[in-house]
Amino acid sequence: QVELVESGGGLVQAGGSLRLSCAVSGSIFSVNTMGWYRQAPGKQRELVASMTGGGNTNYADSVKGRFTISRDNAKNTVYLQMNSLKPEDTAVYLCNVDGRVAFSLRRFASWGQGTQVTVSS
Repeated sequence: QVELVESGGGLVQAGGSLRLSCAVSGSIFSVNTMGWYRQAPGKQRELVASMTGGGNTNYADSVKGRFTISRDNAKNTVYLQMNSLKPEDTAVYLCNVDGRVAFSLRRFASWGQGTQVTVSS
């Protein structure tokens, strides 16, 4: 069983910064793409940033230049550094990870429980 545990959300004023973390645990053989999504009330879930196992990154246009995704492969952890936060960044942020479990090498794709980020104006 693969589990994702997120942390780092909270309330911050516009212009401030937050760092989100998502740790993957369980019987894992390999981790491929790690990413962050967000969902605001009444809106669809959208990709914020992702990073492949090879280090290729992809960002939503709305966060380019402000957010940075990184990962620590030894810890199976992905981070999202969010700077210059805006009220429109307010949402529940969820991490998503895919890879292969140990022994069976079956592929998995799992979601974290989500962490609330609120940016006040």
